[in-house]
Amino acid sequence: MTPAITYPQHARQIMRLGGPLILSNLAQFALHITDSIMLGWYSITALAASTIAGTFFFLTFIVGAGFSQAVTPLVAAAAEESDEVQVRRVTRMGLWLSTFYGLAFMLPFFWAEEILLAMGQTTTVASEAQLYLTIVALQMVPALIVMLLKSFLAALEHTAVILWATLGTAVLNIPINYALIFGNWGAPEMGIRGAAVASLVATVLTVVILAAYIARKTPQYTLMKNIWRSDWSVMLRVFRLGWPIGLTSLAEGGLFSASAVMMGWIGEVPLAAHGIALQITSLAFVVHVGFSQAATVRAGRALGRRDPGALKRGGITVLVLSLAVSVLTMAVFLLLPEPLISVFLDPSHARRGDVIALGVVFLAMAALFQIVDAAQVIALGLLRGVQDTTVPMLMATVSYWIIGLPVSYVLAFMLGLGGVGLWLGLVIGLSVAALLLLLRFWRQSVPALEHRFARGPLPERATG
Repeated sequence: MTPAITYPQHARQIMRLGGPLILSNLAQFALHITDSIMLGWYSITALAASTIAGTFFFLTFIVGAGFSQAVTPLVAAAAEESDEVQVRRVTRMGLWLSTFYGLAFMLPFFWAEEILLAMGQTTTVASEAQLYLTIVALQMVPALIVMLLKSFLAALEHTAVILWATLGTAVLNIPINYALIFGNWGAPEMGIRGAAVASLVATVLTVVILAAYIARKTPQYTLMKNIWRSDWSVMLRVFRLGWPIGLTSLAEGGLFSASAVMMGWIGEVPLAAHGIALQITSLAFVVHVGFSQAATVRAGRALGRRDPGALKRGGITVLVLSLAVSVLTMAVFLLLPEPLISVFLDPSHARRGDVIALGVVFLAMAALFQIVDAAQVIALGLLRGVQDTTVPMLMATVSYWIIGLPVSYVLAFMLGLGGVGLWLGLVIGLSVAALLLLLRFWRQSVPALEHRFARGPLPERATG
């Protein structure tokens, strides 16, 4: 009988798998920050338009990305069972669903100006955003394919290439932006359209790099074999697993977008402080997203190996690692808030002191939800690994929108707590989500798998 993997071994495996994913998430985050900085140098209008256009793209993209994310646990389980045909079928049907979604939902981008005007945006911002989205619409399908290929590689624990591909394109994005936004080095001055072209080029290049790596390093899966052959039962399985993942991501992303809208009702300074605090907390959050992705892979492999014991030990290990990062982040937010916030502000800004003072308070609120925010995203990753997504979607949606957002409104406006009340509502909503999702995993998923696989695990296979 194969000896059980110890907690230190689990920790090493999770860090080996999750480390490149965390760093690639940080590189992707840096890419978006670079776009914002360069467009801010070019024009405030361009920056505002790219912000609203980026939100439009992101909220559309994350729903379709659910199909790609569904590939991770399914491929991980199939690979652990040495079922290469199933790996290929799952990936192929994930590609089909991602492409169908991307082609359908890129169409509204070509009428974005009318949509944004109806939402109350200014004529100038809506017009600039339309210029950006007309080009970025072409990025939707390649971006979803990138997500699919990353999910496939992560499931097989080939994460280093994800890091290097993301880092390389993030670095390349800088000179392309510099040339096309400002018209440097003989390039045409394209403004906001230049940023869109740079993003499109970076995305297509990432597809090429990842596809070439897969063809070279994982030829046994022959992903392009029978690429046009349908497999409706597998497609249905990917769809059933993927659409709740996409809607869960939309619910969480929409929660923070709605919080920004409500903060805007309070005032310009609170909104500025809120935006800065969200940028800082988002940077910390991508670390936990990387751990969550690693948790999905490890849970999927434990499921394929029929090993509930490894699932439990791996779950405990990834939660402890994420908790350690949360405690460190809390300390930074509480001890160094002013230096963090000051990075985002011009020293000569007339209301700089007001923004910093309020931002310090918001970062203290953010410190409160570090642990529960990490716990809920790790729990989602573990549940996705055991292919449980529909009930977690409902739990997350209720926590975010039925509890968190209304409580934010009541505390902020009806009880007069303002921005602090809004953040407290977010803390409460995320806390409820963390509690429900962790209970779902430990009280239902793990016992169900223990009962299902009572005969014991299969031997663990080497990966890399």
